[in-house]
Amino acid sequence: MKQIVLCYLLLSNLTLFSQSNFHSESYRVTLGDLETNTFEKDSTANALMVYKFGNSFVDKDDYKLRTEIKQKIKILNKEGFNKANISIHLYNKGDSKQKVKKIVATTYNLEDGNVIKTQLLEKDIFREKYDENHTLVKFTLPNIKEGSVITYSYTRISPFMFNYKGWNFQSDIPTLYNEYRTSIPGNWYYNIKLVGGKKLITNTSEIKKNCLENSRGASADCGNSVYAMRDMPAFIEEDYMTSKYNYLARVEYELQTFKGFDGRVNNYTKTWKTVDREFRTDKDIGRQLTKSIDLENLLNLEIINEKDLLKKANTIYRYVQENYTWNGDYKIFEDVSIKNLIKNKSGNVSAINILLHNLLKESGINVKPVLLSTRNNGFATKVYPVISDFNYLIVQANINDKIYYLDATDNYLCFGDIPFRCLNSYGRLMDFKNGSKWVDLKPSKASNVYYNAEVNINEKETISGNIISKRTGYHALNYKKSYYQNSESYVQTLENKFPYLDISDFEVTSNGKTSEDFKESYHIDYNYEDTGDNIYLNPFFVKFFNENPFKLQERTYPIDFGYKDTYHYSFKLSFDDNKYTIIELPEEKNIALPNNSGRVLFSTRALGNTIFIMLKITFNKAIYEPEYYPYLKAFMSEIVNIQTNSLILLKKK
Repeated sequence: MKQIVLCYLLLSNLTLFSQSNFHSESYRVTLGDLETNTFEKDSTANALMVYKFGNSFVDKDDYKLRTEIKQKIKILNKEGFNKANISIHLYNKGDSKQKVKKIVATTYNLEDGNVIKTQLLEKDIFREKYDENHTLVKFTLPNIKEGSVITYSYTRISPFMFNYKGWNFQSDIPTLYNEYRTSIPGNWYYNIKLVGGKKLITNTSEIKKNCLENSRGASADCGNSVYAMRDMPAFIEEDYMTSKYNYLARVEYELQTFKGFDGRVNNYTKTWKTVDREFRTDKDIGRQLTKSIDLENLLNLEIINEKDLLKKANTIYRYVQENYTWNGDYKIFEDVSIKNLIKNKSGNVSAINILLHNLLKESGINVKPVLLSTRNNGFATKVYPVISDFNYLIVQANINDKIYYLDATDNYLCFGDIPFRCLNSYGRLMDFKNGSKWVDLKPSKASNVYYNAEVNINEKETISGNIISKRTGYHALNYKKSYYQNSESYVQTLENKFPYLDISDFEVTSNGKTSEDFKESYHIDYNYEDTGDNIYLNPFFVKFFNENPFKLQERTYPIDFGYKDTYHYSFKLSFDDNKYTIIELPEEKNIALPNNSGRVLFSTRALGNTIFIMLKITFNKAIYEPEYYPYLKAFMSEIVNIQTNSLILLKKK
């Protein structure tokens, strides 16, 4: 009888109704949450955020920011078990530390009609030092099974009001309902930014009088807001994208002004005019940019006396590339010293590119620094200055009325190219005379791949011939690095990549590691399968895409290749028409993306004893909007199919 009563009480607590729907607007677990084990809107989901809730407010007693967090997650299969591993990141600086309290976590399972409730124990909560400024509080919910529902809640306490708690409405699993409540005293004024382009189903604000008081009777009103989103798809990262934080649906806060009860006012967010002035006098970057350099201490007289400015700039650029090594550090606002760089021959991004800037400037070339945020770092905010958004510095050179963007951290780059990591749409040109401004950072030319294969079937019925390839732009960059860093390993990798080919007479014909292209040639012997009188031959010894990189049901963020490009493959097969006859050639294709933004052209023809095949793939845009995704997905599928299933059938006479 006691067991029956206990079961009844549990079922009552779970809101007794036997429905097959998730209860998505409550933290309380229901039978619907437990009994529903599929999610029709996304059959690939391993787990489901049924309900997420946050509430941030300033405590009236200690003026610290408190954030209450509650989450309810459905585990759909074993691949979703990792959602039971929870990490809470806490920030600390000096004696000021974030804390977490009131951790409560529970796993619910439905077994033989009974609800089994398993509580997280205090001893199973662990603290781990992540680095000097971060601590992790970690725990794993117990008794996880397929079909489990987990809930956990906690309160995070932060003394850092400059960093008001931002909120993600989207994650790597689908979310049914997500609500965030905030209460912000009038002492703190924030710029509030909604990121990701998703619509709020709730967006309300009201004023609460005298929500915060001090001991002398002064008080402040609070702005209380409620934000909510419903039915958010999972955000799944895929190839050809910049940082997910550019597109993840969330709300962010940037402190603009603090007004104390004593009348003091601190401005944190400034205008670009103010930032330009402060940047110019900054002890690291600003002062380093204005340092003069004695050219004769670093450059030979031939370079110094060169009259052709473009040639001089090229030579100085090459000098910095070859003599100074980037240490991999992105801290562009710290430890910037031209003196130390020259002494140690190694330094961070700012040091190397500021040295380049100063050498060019002393040589009479018009140069300016450009701040940017790399692809992995996310877009820099354009609405107002957020200097912490920037993590990289390059140089703009204006030579003979033509603009060049330069980065000397990579000694394989050509003059006028910047690393792929810098292709993040735009940067901030720091012009100390006329004021800073936004500039577009886009490659001036397309990157291309060319392959030309010419083979023949000889008297011994073996297929052999030559392949010549050429890559330009960003396609050439990685190949140059692979080859010039270890040529033997490069050739070995090439041979392993094509196990059905014997490669010989390999040769690179481009002009060194800073050449604008990478050209190679080699002889091949093709080991095809002997099927009697028939020869089946796939003409694509080299494949541009081995598989379709686009696999999502839906993609809500842009497809960002970084640059426009073209792939071109030509194939020529010669044979003795007295011995062989053509039975079948691959089907020709001509496929275009909408608005002429890309095309696949595949042609085949036979002329006497020679077969000609050509494949050309063109991407006319560097960035495609999300609405292009289904077309690009089908486009790539056709490319893979052409390369994989195009067969030439010859028959012996």
